Amino acid sequence: MSSADRGRGDRRGSGGDRERKDGLIDKLVKIRRCACVVKGGRRFSFTAMVVVGNGKGKVGYGYAKANEVPPAVEKATREGSRDMVEVNLTGATIPHLVEGRFGSAHVVLLPASAGTGVIAGASVRAVCEAAGIHDILSKSFGSTNPHNLVKATLDALKQLRSRQEIERLRGVSLT
Repeated sequence: MSSADRGRGDRRGSGGDRERKDGLIDKLVKIRRCACVVKGGRRFSFTAMVVVGNGKGKVGYGYAKANEVPPAVEKATREGSRDMVEVNLTGATIPHLVEGRFGSAHVVLLPASAGTGVIAGASVRAVCEAAGIHDILSKSFGSTNPHNLVKATLDALKQLRSRQEIERLRGVSLT
């Protein structure tokens, strides 16, 4: 695997997955190199996007920049663990179909039966696995930018409601 493939988060290698001491799971989604042209040539900096979750219904993402790759990943991991959102799960899947949008990225998430696995692209897969979702179907439309797809997936997961929560909000019994 070349160094360019390492940051893609695909199934060929580990994809940058790490389990930390505090029980959180880090998933490296994307590393980008940015060049600033100066008098002596080019000065490179790196951005990293990391998805952080506890595997039990909490997930967040971080996006950070530094002069080297490891500090960028660490900063993104810290940022991701700071603002995590709670996701309503039904066992190993989601309770109902949801659609999330961010920019021109549009993600549709469908619940799946046990044993299906995570059927998703690299960016959506990272968010679902970090959140603890083991069975899900997904389809993304529009932008394929990993940053937009991660945000659209989180937007979809924030819209999930449990049956009890919907009954409480509507004031009716769903039977």
